[in-house]
Amino acid sequence: MKMKYWLPSVLVAALFAGGCADKAHDGEKLVILHTNDTHSQIVPGNDNLGGVMRRKAIIDSVRNAEKNVLLVDAGDAVQGTLYFYLYGGKVEQEVMNILGVEARILGNHEFDNGIDSLAAVLKYSDAEMLSANYDLSQTPLAGRFKPYTIKEYGGKRIGIIGINLDPNGIISPDNFKGLEYLPIVATANLTAEKLKKEEKVDAVIALTHIGYNPAGLIGDSMLAANSRDIDIIIGGHSHDTIDPKTENGARRSRLKNLEGKDVLVVQTGKSGRNLGKIEISLDSLGLGGTPSYELIPVTDRYDAYTDSKLADYLAKYSAGVDSLMTMWIGNASHELESSSPELLNYFTDFIYDSGSEIAPGIDLAIANKGGLRSGIPAGKFSKGQIINMLPFANYVTVVDVKGKDLAEIFDVMANTAGNGVSRNVTAEYDIDDDGAEAENVRINGKPIDPDRTYRVATIDYLAKGGDYMTGLTRGKIVATKKVPVYEDLVEYITKGKGAGRELGGDTQPRWKNADK
Repeated sequence: MKMKYWLPSVLVAALFAGGCADKAHDGEKLVILHTNDTHSQIVPGNDNLGGVMRRKAIIDSVRNAEKNVLLVDAGDAVQGTLYFYLYGGKVEQEVMNILGVEARILGNHEFDNGIDSLAAVLKYSDAEMLSANYDLSQTPLAGRFKPYTIKEYGGKRIGIIGINLDPNGIISPDNFKGLEYLPIVATANLTAEKLKKEEKVDAVIALTHIGYNPAGLIGDSMLAANSRDIDIIIGGHSHDTIDPKTENGARRSRLKNLEGKDVLVVQTGKSGRNLGKIEISLDSLGLGGTPSYELIPVTDRYDAYTDSKLADYLAKYSAGVDSLMTMWIGNASHELESSSPELLNYFTDFIYDSGSEIAPGIDLAIANKGGLRSGIPAGKFSKGQIINMLPFANYVTVVDVKGKDLAEIFDVMANTAGNGVSRNVTAEYDIDDDGAEAENVRINGKPIDPDRTYRVATIDYLAKGGDYMTGLTRGKIVATKKVPVYEDLVEYITKGKGAGRELGGDTQPRWKNADK
């Protein structure tokens, strides 16, 4: 019996009355709760933030306190922990049902297991699925999505449209066959105009998964600046934490559209560490009323609350996760954060060594920062933690590529202030308003020869042009390992390959800012 863990909703509300205080409006209001890029973070992460039970505590408290509450999600609800690795996305769909998500869109990682698998797991989702700029009529998702939905609160009509990123260059081509992509700005504006003029809505919310300000691409900031009828953009993809309590967050969350009107732009970060909360005064809609916005940190202050339905559901799946999380395979002398040069360097050197096993004469290795989804704690670590760190079903792949194409690839990597390169490579990046380029690239101490063919060890996702590295697609794939990268790395660690170099070790970035 779980009653000893139960706290009445009034008491739960009191637990965070200070951090989630209502911003009072006269008259009726709508409260919008939103998430993005929760990435299968069912339980709190290594930083003890997030977790769906804590999120449920906040959501339930707000619903008990407010008349009109809408819960939406801006994509990438899956991929990143053992729950997705073991159960393929089913758990995340049903958890979102228990949380009461009403409208949602796809992120790019929803396609990680292919569009057929995505269609199968979305059968478990009760939420309205939105996308105005994906034509899915020739895919297994046909009939499952609509461009927008309309909700009514207090006599006011709220239109919500779904806007997705261009899948080319970010999703593996085989995983979105049949999908037709429509331009972001034109589609969003036409749909918003239809909602305002034909459907007579009082406000338009764009639920997006395009990133806030991606280099060389259209993101939420550009969409806001080029819009007329969109009032709020609830975004995802870039993992930006837009906190209005900070000067930078306040500036980034209030942008002007083509007519000089304010557009509220929000995003909560990643892994469910925050829950976004927007309040709209329904009485002031159309009269220049400005919605309020705050981030609610999802911390252990909510651990006294347990929802029995959610707890019972999760109990069915926790044993498999716990088993892998206690399958110890090695030790780390200190914590390795996912964003650290040390872990990226180690991972890229592993790819170099692994590629050398399947093809002779490797010149260098390339990895992507985004492939590292979590870090490794100090002390003993498990196979489950390695899979959490590298959750994608990628494979070490060796590609022969011309030097001129390799130079282009380095320019692409410069957009992210440098991605992973092996220990025999150094480079500089230069980023300005016109874009990014790589400078002073040295491979074994020598500059790239545009006419030479280089043998590059990488992962199949990048070899197929992922993360916009299309230069690799003009090369020739020489060999590909038959085991996923996470299994390959587990063997690399347990068999002591790379002897003499402990997990991590090289702490210096291999890319430097050319201006410093």
